[in-house]
Amino acid sequence: MRRLWGRLSSVNVQKAVWGLEELGLPYERVEAGGAFGRVRDPDYVAMNPNSLVPVMEEDGFVLWESNAILRHLARGHEAHGLWPEDPRAAALADQWLDWQATRFTPATRDAFWQTVRTPADQRDQATIDRSVAASEECAAILDAHLMGRAYMVGERFTVADIAVAAATHRWLHLDVPRIERPALRAWYARVRERPAASVALPPLS
Repeated sequence: MRRLWGRLSSVNVQKAVWGLEELGLPYERVEAGGAFGRVRDPDYVAMNPNSLVPVMEEDGFVLWESNAILRHLARGHEAHGLWPEDPRAAALADQWLDWQATRFTPATRDAFWQTVRTPADQRDQATIDRSVAASEECAAILDAHLMGRAYMVGERFTVADIAVAAATHRWLHLDVPRIERPALRAWYARVRERPAASVALPPLS
């Protein structure tokens, strides 16, 4: 039995949940992180010394880092097609997984924390503005890439769509001004209709 530790309000937990749901794998999710605590308890730190979510346990095997979890799940269940068979397509999936983790999500982080998790009278507008500007750069990259494409890599839905769509879900639901990106919106609407996305992507909190 798989056990996934982490609260669903975390974008990183959302990615892991989406992957598990897409593959139809049984799992138990245990609330951890944020208001649920647990991540600094000795038994949790023994699993993940970073004290972050998610962590996945699988028959005695422990794995942390959400994109590593996605890769592990997809590669272990290749028949579902979440991991591209072609080596170059797989490299592109890796590229977008890394880009989501190192560029897109960090760009949106301050705007998210300031507008969603910080009381209105304590928000720093300059911090929000910088984050929105950085996020718009990423959104422009995505919109250009998705022009004329149904999915992030090739002709099939892959882990790259999961990772980038989870970050896009956060970006598109922030209460901030945004430049409209038609290709990005169309792709997000397409992948958002997947049943697994309905489980993985709750309202922002």
